[in-house]
Amino acid sequence: MKISVKDAHALVCETLMRCNVRADNAASVATALVTAEASGQGGHGFRRVPAYSAQAKVGKVDGMISPIFEKPTPGVLRIDAQHGFAYPALDLMMDHLPDMARTQGIAIAAIHRSHHAGVMGLTVERLAEKGLAAMMFANAPAAMAAWGGRRPMFGTNPIAFGVPVGDAGDPIIIDLALSKVARGKIMAAKQKGVAIPDDWALDVDGNPTTDAVKAIDGTMIPAGGVKGAALAMMVELLAAGLTGAQFGHQSSSLFDDKGAPPALGQLIIAIDPKATGGVGVMDHLAYIANEIAAEEGVRLPGRRGKQARALAEAEGLEIEDDVMETISQIK
Repeated sequence: MKISVKDAHALVCETLMRCNVRADNAASVATALVTAEASGQGGHGFRRVPAYSAQAKVGKVDGMISPIFEKPTPGVLRIDAQHGFAYPALDLMMDHLPDMARTQGIAIAAIHRSHHAGVMGLTVERLAEKGLAAMMFANAPAAMAAWGGRRPMFGTNPIAFGVPVGDAGDPIIIDLALSKVARGKIMAAKQKGVAIPDDWALDVDGNPTTDAVKAIDGTMIPAGGVKGAALAMMVELLAAGLTGAQFGHQSSSLFDDKGAPPALGQLIIAIDPKATGGVGVMDHLAYIANEIAAEEGVRLPGRRGKQARALAEAEGLEIEDDVMETISQIK
């Protein structure tokens, strides 16, 4: 069915508020999920509503709490999400980190006791639209083994990067999971009851599988083999090690309402290009963006999602019937 972005936001808000989520927190979560859906990232959009709602009902995520912060040094913002949703913590980050980065030239936000960070490209985009370069790292419940092993140790551990490009247009946004595909795609396949390609995941015995259920129980295949596994370890150390958050193998699933809060971590670095590159840096960034985009067939990362959101704003969102039916049954 088709639904307007405004009505989609209201639907997610109302659903979450019925499940012990405070109105302002529900609005923050709804904005993130609807924007993800509008960007074409359905695995981080409406399909997350049932799990988020179920977890809020039982207190696995605290929908009534507010994140708190401290600034232990002028360039560091430390945020305790207090086992609440990640999105209010990310909103709090946006209230402080840009000014800190402009004052210091660079600033870091370290978030702990957090939850699912969603489409991280949308977070770094918010910073890039304020004229800052940004990097974001997040850990997730264990879904990938260390290279050569079978025990899930790291999550899909996404990384994101955004940079403004001046007159060249919208920021360049790079957002990728370190598994071959995002785990949300396997969750969506499980919900739909469809097979997955045999190079996405391994079953519990370490064998390739096309069964989404066995894939969820097994491990994800890292992007780029040993290099992807090493990068996943790097993200684990940045997002969980340096923030004091739980490591992926200590965290409970983001897909169900069982267990303790996942208590994950996110690390965001914001850089003022004018501090690092001096006068004319925006023209410099615009130059390379235009050079890359000048070749036929090349699309700068982040532009497609931005266009999709504009189209959704104008024409509405198409939501699969099974998803809408599931959401309508949440009480």
